[in-house]
Formats: sequence, C-alpha cells, structure tokens
Amino acid sequence: MLSWDEFDKPEEGAAPKAAAQQANVEAGLDKLDNQAAGSVEEARAIDASDSDAVARAKAALNELDIQEGLDDLEGASARVHVGDKQMINARADLNQLVPFKYDWAWQKYLDGCANHWMPQEVNMNADIALWKSADGLTEDERRIVKRNLGFFSTADSLVANNLVLAVYRLITNPECRQYILRQAFEEAIHTHAYQYCIESLGMDEGEIFNMYHEIPSVAKKASWGLKYTRSISDPQFNTGTPETDRQFLRNLIAYYCVLEGIFFYCGFTQILSMGRRNKMTGTAEQFQYILRDESMHLNFGIDVINQIKIENPHLWDAEMKDEATQMILQGTQLEIEYARDTMPRGVLGMNAAMMEDYLKFIANRRLTQIGLKEEYPGTTNPFPWMSEIMDLKKEKNFFETRVIEYQTGGALSWD
Repeated sequence: MLSWDEFDKPEEGAAPKAAAQQANVEAGLDKLDNQAAGSVEEARAIDASDSDAVARAKAALNELDIQEGLDDLEGASARVHVGDKQMINARADLNQLVPFKYDWAWQKYLDGCANHWMPQEVNMNADIALWKSADGLTEDERRIVKRNLGFFSTADSLVANNLVLAVYRLITNPECRQYILRQAFEEAIHTHAYQYCIESLGMDEGEIFNMYHEIPSVAKKASWGLKYTRSISDPQFNTGTPETDRQFLRNLIAYYCVLEGIFFYCGFTQILSMGRRNKMTGTAEQFQYILRDESMHLNFGIDVINQIKIENPHLWDAEMKDEATQMILQGTQLEIEYARDTMPRGVLGMNAAMMEDYLKFIANRRLTQIGLKEEYPGTTNPFPWMSEIMDLKKEKNFFETRVIEYQTGGALSWD
C-alpha cells in the first residue's frame, strides 16, 4: 500500500540539485538580458539608410537621461508598502496600484464597471409621443421635466470638472484614483443622457442648457457649488498644510455630501414619481440608471471624507465640524427652495411640504454619515419607495428594456 508520507520526504541530494537548477536558470536569464541589451543597442545605432529625421530621433534618445524621468515619479525609488499609502499628501508612488490599502475603493470601481450603460439603450419613443401630445402632460409636469433637465444637464458637468481638474490630482491613493476615473466617465454618460432626453423631446436646447444662470433656483445651486471649486482647481493649489487640507476637505463635502448627496434628490424623486405613474418612462429609466451611479458616487465620497478624517484628525476640529454642518444645512435650504420653484402646486402625489420633509430626512443622513449630529430630529421619509430604488443590493435587471433601434426627436416627424 502506498503511503502519502513517502511523497513528503525529500529525495536524497534534492537540495543541491534544486540549487544547481536555480543557478542554471539565473545564468540563462543573465545571458538573455545581455542579448536583449545588445539587440536594443543595435536598434538604436544610426544607420546610413536612416533619413535625417530618423537619425535625429535616435540621437535624441541616445542622450535621454532615464534617471531624470524616474526622479519625477515621486516615491518610485522603492516598492510601496501598504502603510505608505494614504488619502492625501502620500509620498508613495501614485503609479503603483497594488498592494491595496482601501479594498472598498477597488470594489466600488469593479461595481461601477459592472453597472455600465449608455443612454441610447433606452427607448424614448413613448416619451416623445407624450411630450408632443397637447394633453399628454399637465403644465406642472412639464415644468418639472424642463427644470430638472436644466439643472442636471449642467450639474454633472460641474461635478466632472471638479473631479478631473482638482480631486483626481489631489487624492494620492491609486485605487481611489482608479474609481475617480470611472466616476468621471459616468458623469460624462449622465450629461450625455440629459442631452439625449432634451434632443429626443425636441426641446429648446438653448433654454434648457442656460437655466443654470437664467433661473434663480437653478443658478443658486450651481453658484453655491462653484465657490468650493475656484481655489482648488487652480493648478498651483496643493495640499500639505492644515489650511489647504481643510480647503480640499470642504470641496469634498460640498460635492459629495451636497451636490450629489442633496441637490439631486428633489429632481430625481419628481422624475421617478412620473415613471411610477407610467409617464415619461424613458426619461425616468435614464434617471434610474443615473441614480444608481450617483448612489455609488455618494458612498465613495463619504468613505473618502471619513478616511481623511481618520488619517488627519487635526482637521476635524470644532470649527470644521460646524462649517461642514452649515454646508449641509445651506444645501438643504437651497434644495427646499428649488422644490418650491419646481412644483408650486401639488403634483405626482407629492407637494413642496412633503419634499421639504424628505430633504430634511436626507440631510440628517448626510450629517450622521460624516459623524455629525442630526439637525432635524424626528423627520421621517415620506417617499419610502425612493429607498428601494436606491438600494444597490436590490435584485433588479435594469437592462430589461434595452433597445437596439431607437429614434431621437430630430429623426421623427412631429406631424
């Protein structure tokens, strides 16, 4: 009978034999390296058949100082250890993705990729017919659609600009940067989706895209967000001091907790409520996909903010806590005003008072998510169905209604 123990016993002379084999492998690799180096040098040699341009290109590369380029890669002189990584002001090599320090950031990147969609996959034909019909929608409903497309068509561009011009540069963790790249692409898809809805419905594009500085309730929200971008979008701005670190933290709170965490909720609730009533179903489906993305953006931003607090506890002092609270409360007030402007009368089973309660409920969530106390105690959610839509763990095939052939307003006859 065979015994497995016999297979675990090393053969006599196995260790010297293995060492000899390893030595032969290393010798072979050294020989290969030498051959490769010689081949590279031969390729770089200037040949009589080379044109003047080719000869100059080779000569320039012969003068290239490799070390000068490597010195520009901060921290590239040593392999990165997990402990070297941090959210801001890290000295570790930004180009070395692994080992991960924040597994949650990488998982969010993977989740975002798995959730990919494109606006043209949504059939807008029913929306076009309803929008064109004289009695298809009430004036209140039309106002809601136009106001929300006006705000969101600009809002996602503001978020994308902030990500690309400031946040990506200032975050010093590579797995978080990987997610930010995905988020920036998703913001582009969202802007595309709003444009697709506007074009499909045959709206006045100048009117819709200019609302952010022509309609006061829309302009106020855009202006509020922009003031937190001005300083950090300057290419000369860098973190590294308590004041600049605080400026960056303010920006993250403004954009993740307020712009994406509060400013989107009134409009999304209104449009999704229309979809629940079988109105503007294509537009509502676009918003449903977008809300799914935005929920991930928000959760990522909250995690980044809280991680910065953990790694830089000196930033989260009483003054910063009060400032963060004020930012969230100001954002809530602006969204309440926006709700009153978009629906001065009751519509779609809701009214401005109900929306105010909902926004206060959302504000409490944002406050507690970053470790602050609730400012609207006892507020409840009047729209529990919104929580179901936003639940990323909910089993739902969002792509059941994908279409291969579709038409926009410009391709259809309005007669």
